[in-house]
Amino acid sequence: MAAVSNDFDALESKGEIAHLYLADGSAPITGRSFGANTSAKGEVVFNTGMVGYPEALTDPSYRGQILVLTFPLIGNYGVPDEGIKDAYGLPEYFESNQIHIAGLVVSSYSWEHSHWAAHKSLAKWLKDNNIPGIYGVDTRALTMKIRSIGALLGNLVVNPSASTESESDMFSDPNKRHLAKEVSTKEVKVYGEQNTPSIIAYDCGMKFNIIRYFVDTHKVKLTVVPYDYDLEANPANIQWDGLFLSNGPGDPGMCPETIKSIQYALKLEPPRPIFGICLGNQLLALAAGAKTYKLKYGNRGMNQPCIDLRTGRCYITPQNHGFAVDTKSLPKDWKQLFMNANDLTNEGIVHVNKPFFSVQFHPEASGGPLDTAFLFDKFVGHVRKETQPLVLQDGLSFMKKTYKKVLLVGSGGLSIGQAGEFDYSGSQCIKALKEEGIEVILINPNIATVQTSSEKSEATPAADKVYFLPIRPHVVMDIIRKEKPDGIIVSMGGQTALNVGVELWNSGELQKEGVEVLGTQIPAIEATEDREIFSQKLAEIGESIALSYSATNIDEALKAANKIGYPILVRAAFALGGLGSGFAADDEELKELAAKAFATSNQILIDQDLRGWKELEYEVVRDSSDNCITVCNMENFDPLGVHTGDSIVVAPSQTLTNREYFMLRKTALKVVRHLGIVGECNIQYALNPKSEKYCIIEVNARLSRSSALASKATGYPLAYVATKLSLGKDLVTIRNSVTKTTTACFEPSLDYCVLKMPRWDLKKFNRVSNKLGSSMLSVGEVMAIGRTFEEVMQKACRMVNPALDGIEGAGSGLTSDEVPLEDQLKIPTDTRLFAVQRALEEGWGVDKVHDLTKIDKWFLSKLQNIASMRNALVKSGNLEKSFADNAADRMRTLKIAGFSDRQIANYSNLLPLQQGAAQVRALRKSLGVVPCVKQIDTLAAEFPANTNYLYMTYSGDHDDVSSSFDSPVMDSGDAFTPRKSFETRVRSVSMAEKRHDAVQESKDRGVVVLGCGAYCIGSSVEFDWCAVSAVRQLRKDGFKSIIINYNPETVSTDYDESERLYFEEMSLERVLDIYEREGAAGVVVSVGGQIPNNLAGPLAESGAHILGTKARDIERAEDRKQFSDMLDDLGVKQPQWSVLSSKDEAVEFSNKVGFPVLVRPSFVLSGAAMRVASDETELRNFLDLAADVADDKPVVVTKFILGAKEIEFDGVASNGKILNYAIGEHLENAGVHSGDATVILPAQKLYVGTIRQIKKAAAAIAKALNITGPFNIQFMGIENDVLVIECNLRASRTFPFVSKTLQANFISLATRAMCGLHVTPYNISLLDIDYVCVKAPMFSFTRLRGADPTLGVEMASTGEVACFGDDAHGAFLQALLATGFKLPKAGAPVLLSIASDPFRREFASAAKTLSKMGFKLLGTPGTASFYKEHYGLEITEVTKPADKGDDGPGSALDAIKEGGVELVINISEGTTRKDEITAGYLVRRAAVDFGIGLITNVKCAVWLAIAMGKGMEKFKAKSISEFYSLHRD
Repeated sequence: MAAVSNDFDALESKGEIAHLYLADGSAPITGRSFGANTSAKGEVVFNTGMVGYPEALTDPSYRGQILVLTFPLIGNYGVPDEGIKDAYGLPEYFESNQIHIAGLVVSSYSWEHSHWAAHKSLAKWLKDNNIPGIYGVDTRALTMKIRSIGALLGNLVVNPSASTESESDMFSDPNKRHLAKEVSTKEVKVYGEQNTPSIIAYDCGMKFNIIRYFVDTHKVKLTVVPYDYDLEANPANIQWDGLFLSNGPGDPGMCPETIKSIQYALKLEPPRPIFGICLGNQLLALAAGAKTYKLKYGNRGMNQPCIDLRTGRCYITPQNHGFAVDTKSLPKDWKQLFMNANDLTNEGIVHVNKPFFSVQFHPEASGGPLDTAFLFDKFVGHVRKETQPLVLQDGLSFMKKTYKKVLLVGSGGLSIGQAGEFDYSGSQCIKALKEEGIEVILINPNIATVQTSSEKSEATPAADKVYFLPIRPHVVMDIIRKEKPDGIIVSMGGQTALNVGVELWNSGELQKEGVEVLGTQIPAIEATEDREIFSQKLAEIGESIALSYSATNIDEALKAANKIGYPILVRAAFALGGLGSGFAADDEELKELAAKAFATSNQILIDQDLRGWKELEYEVVRDSSDNCITVCNMENFDPLGVHTGDSIVVAPSQTLTNREYFMLRKTALKVVRHLGIVGECNIQYALNPKSEKYCIIEVNARLSRSSALASKATGYPLAYVATKLSLGKDLVTIRNSVTKTTTACFEPSLDYCVLKMPRWDLKKFNRVSNKLGSSMLSVGEVMAIGRTFEEVMQKACRMVNPALDGIEGAGSGLTSDEVPLEDQLKIPTDTRLFAVQRALEEGWGVDKVHDLTKIDKWFLSKLQNIASMRNALVKSGNLEKSFADNAADRMRTLKIAGFSDRQIANYSNLLPLQQGAAQVRALRKSLGVVPCVKQIDTLAAEFPANTNYLYMTYSGDHDDVSSSFDSPVMDSGDAFTPRKSFETRVRSVSMAEKRHDAVQESKDRGVVVLGCGAYCIGSSVEFDWCAVSAVRQLRKDGFKSIIINYNPETVSTDYDESERLYFEEMSLERVLDIYEREGAAGVVVSVGGQIPNNLAGPLAESGAHILGTKARDIERAEDRKQFSDMLDDLGVKQPQWSVLSSKDEAVEFSNKVGFPVLVRPSFVLSGAAMRVASDETELRNFLDLAADVADDKPVVVTKFILGAKEIEFDGVASNGKILNYAIGEHLENAGVHSGDATVILPAQKLYVGTIRQIKKAAAAIAKALNITGPFNIQFMGIENDVLVIECNLRASRTFPFVSKTLQANFISLATRAMCGLHVTPYNISLLDIDYVCVKAPMFSFTRLRGADPTLGVEMASTGEVACFGDDAHGAFLQALLATGFKLPKAGAPVLLSIASDPFRREFASAAKTLSKMGFKLLGTPGTASFYKEHYGLEITEVTKPADKGDDGPGSALDAIKEGGVELVINISEGTTRKDEITAGYLVRRAAVDFGIGLITNVKCAVWLAIAMGKGMEKFKAKSISEFYSLHRD
């Protein structure tokens, strides 16, 4: 082999080759050494704990065992100093004086560690103790083998080529050795000499923490004796009051001397208390006359659920044993005390009338939870002859109330801080309620959600009645009075639902109607929401929050800030996602922030600034019987100071030691119990990065964004379980919904790592700072699953931005050359991650980057690994050179670190990239480097789980699930040639004999559905509804459904929804991996929005079979030039257009047709980079931006037509023939992006002739593009002329809206058409529909500080709502209210500022209406004089602001801030977004910042006035089924 060049060191595996041989005769497992260069024989066992390797390795119970750690990332926090001793001379951080394991087996070893207490690395510690370690092992596959075969003998050999061992010497069984003798003390030792009473402890391998517990915590004198000390003879003449039997290794039957002494103690009268732990439990049982047996593979880990048979309570316990007591063999007078809730094995015994008892687990933990430490209190209490309290069941299980009808309050439209996660939690809640036979009433005006669907099936139950109404207290009460529910759930709809629940409870209205709040009670919720009460509650249990004071005015705020000391954090109380918060460095900044915060809340909070501390979060579940568990803990990549919703989050935590992890867990349980929470909540901490000092930031007493993340990260369905608990069920009786056999009262063990990365859309808004702070700005998030940190980080970057091939520095295009790199690192922004990577690529080093960012060095060292590998490839610049030596090893190293084929192709200069990536793919497969499929099973493979929840990784060599077919259905290789005569020929390549029934074959093979990816502006929950509808239809029709998505907020990523769920990236590489692996029949790309749609071409080129409209036709619709040419060929009208070949040509065209013109790139979603240019300068700027966005795709310039009406056409076609369609009209004129428009269905004001033209054009387009599946066309109507704006050959955001309005699921129909099934159109008669539905956009301008809250051709809304009514104006007003819009109170001031006379004339009748209704009209100079002069209206003039500070008396800003204005109607000219700060901008921004209703579109303003004039804010609550029955009657 050629000598390895140093240039490629980063790509080479470190350490010597090592083999793990197993006694089952299987091939040796190959890995690399990271410990001592020696061999070790022993019994191979596994431990499912996620922290605590220093404690585990020094636990004497592991004597002679080769330990497999199931958690894949080991060594992260190094090893503490063995020289640090406690008061008794015992090592502070370890469980004995030496490492007891024979060898260590891990998946991924961290060569760099980071922790304030670390003294050396794990590798150095192993070497110092002559213990071998092997990494690079598929530990999950090995665990599954041990689980099925049982504990195996093994031999860990480093450098096997030099080994001289014969086969007969290969294995040695440690259980044949007297292990307890090996680890027991050889002499009598006394601890706590001055203490009383006196206890003898038999040391059979006792952990040091047991000694500390007795002597430190319980102040007893502890005499430790060897395992074979003769108690009857008592040669040391020890005076003793109680007997303790310790843990230890091996077969209890090998300790006859210990058993003999215990038998002597059992006979003493009066009896002296005896307590045993672990091996001590088995020894006590044998001494009493019972039997023990060897378990198949033992219980080792930190999350074993054990039921106390006295009370039925379940505790999470740490364990480490290979033998168990046979409960059936217990003699008379002995009973089972604890039982394992999973495998039902014995976990403890007790004498019925004497103080003798023992447990199989470790109450003192270390590592692990301390939930059962009360057993030491019980034993020491017996010894002290203290009366023991009576332990009884609480009886709650016999007092369960039954509920017949429950009202579930949803979250409304999606906004920043409250997004799709509440659709997921609400859907889970409905499922749990329906399982209990409860009638479910839902109020949620978000029509795009899955939970508001009314289609029911056994697998997917729906709410019985859905009210699309504003979530306001009086509306909820109207529904309660009408429906008369027994209970209400307000914890599944975010802050919106919670605030309504709190208000109705405090007003006494819920109590008056006899409606019970299910789950956590309102006083407990208020205790978490009100900082003063929260602080007092914590003080009662000795915990504290960061220094924090509340203030109800600015003077109080200033006093509080000066008491704490600047800088401080300002937050509004009762606010979602940190709304109205920020950091202030002095009095002036505080005054400004406080004024804004008081606009959203009447109480603000001034907090200590803890920026730089670690931020951690625990998801906690508690039932009414006080069983309490933590389901997931998470660590923020960014230090405190960045809202957790804007931070990268890693689960489980990576840099916490066992002590820190369980210290925070213990506090979480204590706090949640004290607050009385029932169901689910989360607790957030700040942890000092240089000590164990911490404080509590907050508790959310409801399902939150992180609850959805935790559910998907662990496979534990928090919302479902919380709902069951709110009905009075207990955790023990609820089943784990992944394994189906184990209990839900457990804490998941993860054998993978999860990373959540936020998705921002800040670039859509001018003047919005991209600085991240305490107020959340992200609109969505992605979740990556893998077995190394590098892998999940790279995956997440590709998920959050499909234009990225992985994490990049300068190559990402997201760092600035203008701003110094140091400044880009210091200030957290939405692109800081890429600046960090750039600094590491440029050699800045981990220490320097840490000093500037305070990001933990462990995370940075992982990013440094990626940078080093990237630099090695870039330096080589050549694929052959990079893989000339050790090709398979190097390729695997890169893939384990998350590098994509495109990344490797890019660094190897293989262009164009798509072909380059195919070349890398071919090389990789030829080297045998392919990903394997792993399951998420909640228990790290300890128990069998037939779960369909899957991910792919290169850190492993065994698949958890098998594939039914060898190859997928492939289209012929030339399927994507850009010719007009393009046709697809399909050939099945995987069949030995042809099947006659192609559809049946497709059903068996399955269909891959690509989901929506990250929520962003333009692609939100509506596409999740589409994907879920498609999957449900596939299942209904008997197809195997395979979904790929990576958005944790979605219902489609609930493993109940599909046959196989791949929580994976939707890159071409990974979709092909899954498609090939599953042997699928085809891919649906048209239900997940733009991301999957853009994959149609590349997938087809790679041979994948696209179901529905062909990829070639999708390109013809997406490519602006091809589409416009086609319309010309068809004779379908469109605005004048031209394809840009140079800026000058574009200017020439624009001058010819006349400005304004619209610049529009191809293949983009939500009008990204779409702009209206009103002059040449704007046009040139916009062309630059569009060229950046569209990459190599064409940019078209179109004549922009003012004053036209926009019309939305949603349809489903089969083979070019339209099956069903819906025509919706926009209230606003064309120029407002369709996603931001108010849409009315059925259309109210379209001429018959217009509708005829629309249908004719749509039919021509459907035929020309041979559409099969969903499609959407946007038309523009000018008088009776109809022009086509664009066509999307996929589902659009209006599909759930039209489907629910017309009671006809368009996606179900489209799915059947795409799968080649016989389809019958729905019978839709618009004439019979006696109601109207109006869809209104939901904006998040309050969060986007500085954004101009006005509408244009690029989409700005983050969500939508829709309401039904008998009248369009009434439905419009309800929809507006459902967005959170505040109506002005009678007689309140209303400010009018309307830019042009035509708009003023259009609004005149509305202005009169407002005046007649008694509103006090104010107007800016032009508007006021116009209405006085032309209409004689009484209107007070206010001055326009010249700048932000222009808010003196008589000014518009003063009227907004101080003058009690309750509605602002501000209509600006045109639709262009200007960069200069205008008076209009200042007025609009002030309205948003001070929480005042704002209308910026003249059509909406007129409709609002009409609706208010008719008194339509008062309406009767009607469910959707009542509207449908009108339609059916």
